[in-house]
Amino acid sequence: MKSLLISAAATTLLFAGAAHAQDFKPNAKGDLIVHVRATQVAPDKDAAIVTAAGAASGLKAHVGNDVKPTLGFTYFLTDKVAVEAILGTTQHDIRAQGPGTDVLVHKTWVLPPVVTLQYHPLPNARVSPYVGAGLNYMLFYSDKNKNGFTVKVDDGVGYAIQAGVNIKLKNSWLINADIKKVYFDTDAKINGGALKAKVNLDPLVSSIGISRQF
Repeated sequence: MKSLLISAAATTLLFAGAAHAQDFKPNAKGDLIVHVRATQVAPDKDAAIVTAAGAASGLKAHVGNDVKPTLGFTYFLTDKVAVEAILGTTQHDIRAQGPGTDVLVHKTWVLPPVVTLQYHPLPNARVSPYVGAGLNYMLFYSDKNKNGFTVKVDDGVGYAIQAGVNIKLKNSWLINADIKKVYFDTDAKINGGALKAKVNLDPLVSSIGISRQF
């Protein structure tokens, strides 16, 4: 996904340079940008699985990556300050892994809406970077237990930081590349709490897509 972002950004920069003489729309108060993106949600690291008494089990909980389409909406409060909301959902496998063990124990869908406040320092530029920060809510749903295990993952609130770039094309079209780091911890209970894990999901949310400015 990172290679895809780099390649797409390089391609669009070349395109933007070739189209330098064409019209594009600067950012302005009241503008709305609608983004259609391919987004990868990649949890940060594994978490140790312990017993109800806190003893090490020798296993770790591994949460897999997923790529899905997402929608984003950016509304400009001024020509430099905007608020963005993203909508999308991804599905993730949870595996118990350890020496000689790699078992699928759970599949779950995650609805992780993120709302950020953004700063766009170059509102009149064709290549317009931005940074942002905000909050997210992790909602787990449509859970499916696997291989005789039962798993319960708690919902909760986290926070996010963001960096991205809009590359302005002709007729209010844009290319958008965006990366968010979401910080979120959750508790996972396995087999009614006989085993448990404190999971620091902290996913990296990487997106590339096409956008329209209204």
